Amino acid sequence: MSHGFHKTRMRGFLGSLIGLLAAGYFGYHAVQGSRGVLSLAQLNAEIAEAKHILALRKAEQEELQARVDRLSPDSLDPDLLDERARKMLNRIRPDELVILLPQMDGK
Repeated sequence: MSHGFHKTRMRGFLGSLIGLLAAGYFGYHAVQGSRGVLSLAQLNAEIAEAKHILALRKAEQEELQARVDRLSPDSLDPDLLDERARKMLNRIRPDELVILLPQMDGK
């Protein structure tokens, strides 16, 4: 009778141990795995960084588009045209003085 009791107790212990190991395995992979919580947090950080870069690029595009629009024949900005022509041709009038300043923004 005591032999059957130990056998039943051992089965219960092994069942609990297997269940605990399975829970540990799935719990570990839920946190650390390639589709786990930590990977999700890293992906969210990468998405936020990509959105920030996209916003910067859109602002840059809008600025460039505004400059292009000012050079279009319909709304030609004479000052901008003069500035661009002088810069590209490296020309000044005899009565002008050019003072070169260091560029701050890399343009």
